Amino acid sequence: MECSGQVTPRLLMAVGTAVIGSLQFGYNTGVINAPQNIIEGFYNETWSSRFSEPIPQSTLTALWSLSVAIFSVGGMCGSFSVSLFVNRFGRKNSMLMANVLAFIAAAFMGFSKLAASFEMLIIGRFIVGLYSGLSTGFVPIYVEEISPTSIRGALGTLHQLGVVIGILMAQCVLLPLCPESPRYLLINCKEESKARSVLVELRGTEEVSEDMQEMKEESQQMMREKKVTIPELFRSPMYRQPIFVAIMLQLSQQLSGINAVFYYSTGIFERAGVPQPVYATIGAGVVNTAFTVVSLFVVERVGRRPLHLAGLMGMAISAVLLTIAMALLDQLKWMSYVSIVAIFSFVAFFEIGPGPIPWFIVAELFSQGPRPAAIAVAGFSNWSANFLVGMCFPYVEQLCGPYVFIIFTVLLLGFFTFTYFKVPETKGRSFDEIAAGFRKSAGQGADKYSAPEEFNTLRGDDPDL
Repeated sequence: MECSGQVTPRLLMAVGTAVIGSLQFGYNTGVINAPQNIIEGFYNETWSSRFSEPIPQSTLTALWSLSVAIFSVGGMCGSFSVSLFVNRFGRKNSMLMANVLAFIAAAFMGFSKLAASFEMLIIGRFIVGLYSGLSTGFVPIYVEEISPTSIRGALGTLHQLGVVIGILMAQCVLLPLCPESPRYLLINCKEESKARSVLVELRGTEEVSEDMQEMKEESQQMMREKKVTIPELFRSPMYRQPIFVAIMLQLSQQLSGINAVFYYSTGIFERAGVPQPVYATIGAGVVNTAFTVVSLFVVERVGRRPLHLAGLMGMAISAVLLTIAMALLDQLKWMSYVSIVAIFSFVAFFEIGPGPIPWFIVAELFSQGPRPAAIAVAGFSNWSANFLVGMCFPYVEQLCGPYVFIIFTVLLLGFFTFTYFKVPETKGRSFDEIAAGFRKSAGQGADKYSAPEEFNTLRGDDPDL
């Protein structure tokens, strides 16, 4: 990152504090995995005390799947509500208000055993999902809007890092000290002087005219385009292409099979013959964190599109390797170690591209007017696919056995093809430049790919990027 002078302590505090809130998303995605046997034992004990008989296996499987997937239902509701908060209360205040839900959820889940109520645990999972859905909308918007264009991708990747590390209590202490998004202050609140003073703090220099000019141009564009509703995203030719790209990127993240690993990796390792599956699951978490850091340092050098492509193809190859290892396990016991390598590789390639990039690139694809609505739609798509995987994977695995990851391989190759032909590179471009590219292609209609230059620009092959 060449523009190190733009990475000020004030900027780092604001970005770091915001992304710490992403911990709840990552923590509650994986936390239910390792203690599966303990939770199922609690369900059986509670059921037996109520009905004086052991819980039927089909009911136990259904309750377990619901406990995993209800988190995503809350996420869907939360993500769809993002635009209602950020436009009315601002970015920072919205993040502060959402924290209340995390404490309510903790109370429900923490007292569920004392109350002998598995319903409380499930409700708590829903509420923390609601918080996480809101957070996955608030955080990328805030981080993208306060970051300099030249390092926007690197700082945007920190959202994914916050998913795997951080402390919720630290956010409650530090977030009130963070500045509001200068874009929100200038464009939504018309407070130019306050926006400028915030920029000076964030950039560490009085020379912020370029940022101010970009925001003013975006404000003028917003006056022409007004706030955009969710139905208008799909009706308008101007927004139809970028919202389709945004949705497909979110689906590529969740339908990649990553949450099948995060939710059920302990069980997968057990079936793969791993002697200590819990430790292997912890190892997957370490790999997850390490490669998120790798993505942070390479995203501005390599670009969004190449990393996403590399991640999708690497995950597809890893899924094939995992399938082979699990299929041959009965004949070759050492294949259990191959399965560990395959899952670690699967997780590593996810964090190279499909993990962090879909979250922050959505904010880059839209100007200020449609951005909150687009974030809401993208988040809803992400959480819907998350729910689908969490709810259905145990049943699909029972049907397909060791070949279950072939389904994800086919999906990964499909998303790779879509990304190659349809996803533009956003590295180094201002929000307005990216939006202008889509407006231009929308104006060209069915002939938008007839000119080689336009095709290359949309594909991200422009040598000037």
